[in-house]
Parts: sequence; structure tokens; C-alpha cells
Amino acid sequence: MVSKQQTAKGKPLPPNAGKGRPKGSVNKTSAEVKNMIREALEEAGGVAYLVECAHDPKTKTAFLSLVGKLAPMTLAGDEQNPLKLISQVQLVALK
Repeated sequence: MVSKQQTAKGKPLPPNAGKGRPKGSVNKTSAEVKNMIREALEEAGGVAYLVECAHDPKTKTAFLSLVGKLAPMTLAGDEQNPLKLISQVQLVALK
């Protein structure tokens, strides 16, 4: 069976080309690692442990990095409640 799709050089692609994971599906390995991190956090003290890390200057950078990893990669509003972007500029006089 010859694939109907072709590369730029005219060579046929394999019959299953482009049939990867569905868009939005979670990588199985990533999901397992996230579950391990959640379990470790629970054993370390959960929220109380994170609060302690947030206040300790030695672990604050790691804490903020973790927060950044948990934040969504994209922000989207819905039709009834769209996102609003507010920008502020502060002017400072130089001496």
C-alpha cells in the first residue's frame, strides 16, 4: 500500500505518518512524574511545607520555580468573561 501523502522531495510517507497522540493528551511519563511529586509533597507536609519553603531565602528560588511550572502555559477567557489586559507604566525622574 502506497501512502497518498508525500514529502517535499516526492517520497511517500509511511501510512501511519501524523498519527501521534491526540492534541491535548497528557504524556504518560509526565503524568506519572507529576503524581510522584504530589505524593512527595504530601509526605513532606503539604501546604505547610510549601509555606515554609516560600519564606526561607535558601529555598525561595526553588519554590518560585515550582510555582511557575504549575501555572498554565496559556491563558484564555470565555465569551461571557473575556480576559482583560491591564498595563501600567511608572515614570521615574532621573537625577
